[in-house]
Amino acid sequence: MKRTESHIYVPLLISAVFFAIAFTPASMLGCRARGLLALGISLSSGLAGVGTGIIGLKKKVRSEADAMWWMLSTAILTIPVIGMIILA
Repeated sequence: MKRTESHIYVPLLISAVFFAIAFTPASMLGCRARGLLALGISLSSGLAGVGTGIIGLKKKVRSEADAMWWMLSTAILTIPVIGMIILA
């Protein structure tokens, strides 16, 4: 997988799925199911963001060139967490 795909497109896909579920009418999925799905995606995205942040910081300390890619992934993965805080 190329860097752009793994560090930008996959986290953006996670964010898009979160917002698609969050803005789905309650009559389609039900209120509880929609909330639990959004919460699960937000929680997994947050945990993945913490992991990529740790990897990015380790690479930054070692002055590796791909540290910024990992930090960009971290920034994108925090979008569903922020969305969950704002929408809740």
